[in-house]
Amino acid sequence: MKYTQNNAKGGLTMKRIGFIGLGTMGAPMASNLLRGGFEVTVYNRTASKNQPFEEQGAKTASTPKLAAEGKDVIITMISNDDSIREVYYGDQGILAELQPGTVIIDCSTISPGLVKEVAAAVQERGGHFLDAPVTGSKPGAVEGTLVFMVGGRADVIEDNRDIFDTLGKKLLHMGDNGSGAAAKLAHNAMVGIHNVALAEGFAIAVKSGVPADKFLELVQAGSAGSKQAELKGRKIIENDFSNQFSLALMLKDLKLASALSDAAGVPSPLLGLAKSIFQSGYAQGYGEEDLSAVVKTYEALIGQKIGDQQNKA
Repeated sequence: MKYTQNNAKGGLTMKRIGFIGLGTMGAPMASNLLRGGFEVTVYNRTASKNQPFEEQGAKTASTPKLAAEGKDVIITMISNDDSIREVYYGDQGILAELQPGTVIIDCSTISPGLVKEVAAAVQERGGHFLDAPVTGSKPGAVEGTLVFMVGGRADVIEDNRDIFDTLGKKLLHMGDNGSGAAAKLAHNAMVGIHNVALAEGFAIAVKSGVPADKFLELVQAGSAGSKQAELKGRKIIENDFSNQFSLALMLKDLKLASALSDAAGVPSPLLGLAKSIFQSGYAQGYGEEDLSAVVKTYEALIGQKIGDQQNKA
């Protein structure tokens, strides 16, 4: 249900949601909540991004504090740890006047340590916190087919199942606060590694005279198949690096995953190599392109484009 109990009269009212962060992922998520019938107030640091949501029926706020004020649920989708600290702890941040009973769902990909810190601060103020990062990139956010990996109390998750069902197709409860963030970093470590493997396979095949189209067909039919080959193979061949999830954000996640691996004492040589190659792509200026642009580091090494017409069947 999209309703919350009205304590004053015992009736039912629409859930009021504050949505903070209208980037590549956050914008379509907020739109889906509006289409789902929720009462939504949005905030974004770049105020011009609020305008399209006013036209969709959302209210707008000039600070995170005002976006959170009087809301049943606050959702944050922020790019990194520093921005999370600003949004939560700043003078006009969420925690400034957080009301007891408020539920916060953070869909950002940040460090598990910061998740636990913020969760404790929310709980001290009588609120409930769920770390609920997502996978599915921009297409999943647009289509409402995201997969959530959630850390926090099971009863709080169930009370907000209507929100998760509006935004995604699957929810996995990973455990206590911090477990959602840890699962996301382990997951994205594999995504980064798979992207590098795909780029390297393309480079070997194409440099050896194999048409890129034919090689991708083989990968998808054979044992080397992966979700990343499915999602990024055609983008690479067509030289389409329009941003679904940026190379810069993937590099950020790989750095966080590396720190988590070190803290856990887990050897992660493949993660380290993938991080280094993404770092090279970032240094070459591909940070704001799709993460599949990591293939350009290989194209520079082999001296030709993977997607050249001469390499197509």
